[in-house]
Amino acid sequence: MIYHMRYDYCDSMKNITVSVDDSTYRRARMKAAERDTSVSALVKQFLTELAQEESETERLKREEAGLRASIRSFRASDRLSRDDIHGRGT
Repeated sequence: MIYHMRYDYCDSMKNITVSVDDSTYRRARMKAAERDTSVSALVKQFLTELAQEESETERLKREEAGLRASIRSFRASDRLSRDDIHGRGT
């Protein structure tokens, strides 16, 4: 399987340097060969997928927006009294 990736969002690609031990590099080369691609392409695919994952902050913002959208109405008169909150009213 050959991975073809499109990068419409940037004009230039950035080069990075990654250091791994010999054993890891050999295993990565074998995996790349099995997939008919290069180690560089595997790393690029991994980083692209990693960057597309939703961050914890993004997930929380999405959930908050969903909760806010689900609130149909809110009235200040619906609040509990201080005594009710602290269990002193009854």
